[in-house]
Amino acid sequence: MSILDRYIFRTSMVAFLATLLTLTAVIWTTQALREFDLLTAKRQTILVFLAVTSLSIPALITIIAPVAVFIATLYTLNKLNGDSELIVMSAAGLPPKRLLRPFLALTVLASLLVSTMTLWAMPASFRDLRDLLTHIRADFLTKIVKEGQFTTLDAGITFHYREKSGEALLGIFMQDRRDKDKVSTYIAERGQTTESDGVPYLVLEKGSVQADQPGGRSPNIVTFERYAIDLSQFGSDGDVVTYKPRERSTGEILGLDMNDPYVKANAGRFRAELHDRLSAPLYPFAFMALGLAGLGAARTTRQGRGMAIAGAVVAVIALRIAGFAASSLIVRAAWAVPLVYLIPLAGTAIGLVGLLNPGLFQRKSPRVPRAARLQAARG
Repeated sequence: MSILDRYIFRTSMVAFLATLLTLTAVIWTTQALREFDLLTAKRQTILVFLAVTSLSIPALITIIAPVAVFIATLYTLNKLNGDSELIVMSAAGLPPKRLLRPFLALTVLASLLVSTMTLWAMPASFRDLRDLLTHIRADFLTKIVKEGQFTTLDAGITFHYREKSGEALLGIFMQDRRDKDKVSTYIAERGQTTESDGVPYLVLEKGSVQADQPGGRSPNIVTFERYAIDLSQFGSDGDVVTYKPRERSTGEILGLDMNDPYVKANAGRFRAELHDRLSAPLYPFAFMALGLAGLGAARTTRQGRGMAIAGAVVAVIALRIAGFAASSLIVRAAWAVPLVYLIPLAGTAIGLVGLLNPGLFQRKSPRVPRAARLQAARG
């Protein structure tokens, strides 16, 4: 890199890191406040609270990093223009495309960061969050639920026990109404939580399971001496623990078993998740190019930059909304997959065209009639 490239890269990198850290911290704080009941209602430690809230950071970085690239680009170009440095470079014969090199270096680094988040860190964090919340529910079941009270463990799941004897719960009643057509009621004399291979279970002893049948038929009642309930199913979509598309690694999504009933039922969601991860690293390039198109050309103090900034912001917002719309569309239609890639690539192309043709997106100064110019000169 030349001295000029290093100067621009350093300025834009500082702005990028400041924006990324600030926005991530602000949004993380709002997310953390929503999980504050972990400390109050569920009586978890501050370490558990920080672990749960911090696992959302990779997903935040995935969205914020391209925006930070855009803001850093606008800030750097506005600073260069405000200090008349862009005008000096233009007068020295440097074309606008000369600005592309330092910003491209910044964008490549940001794209690598987004790739790491989407392809590895984000699915791993969602999976760890799912497992951690499962353990919190198990802990909540044995330590927080009070004797004689009916407590909602999860949407549609009610739990009650008569009293506690040591680590065992006596007089257990639990009803699972998540599936309205398949309501299950568990009754047991005693039960206790245990863990096997990292999966928490509630082991019931001497009880019965009543499963309602559709169509008003008589329910099925099965008695048991010992019955284990997988607590990790709470929060899942069925009786068996199934990781959602966003909780699965990229390798797992690429090697899906299409005979799996869950995969068949959610093939569109898996398709959208995969292509969202692969296309996310393209957005830093699009946002950087649009920022360069808006402010890459030198402007005098009489040429306002407000409209250029506003136009670039509108273009970035429209591009991201189009990307979200395309992601939603490919859940239902496989033919829309190319759109997820074409949208950021089109944004990049438009930005580069605007950079290489500085007058294309600039507002031209109003033409002053010759008579008015002559009168102003005489006056």
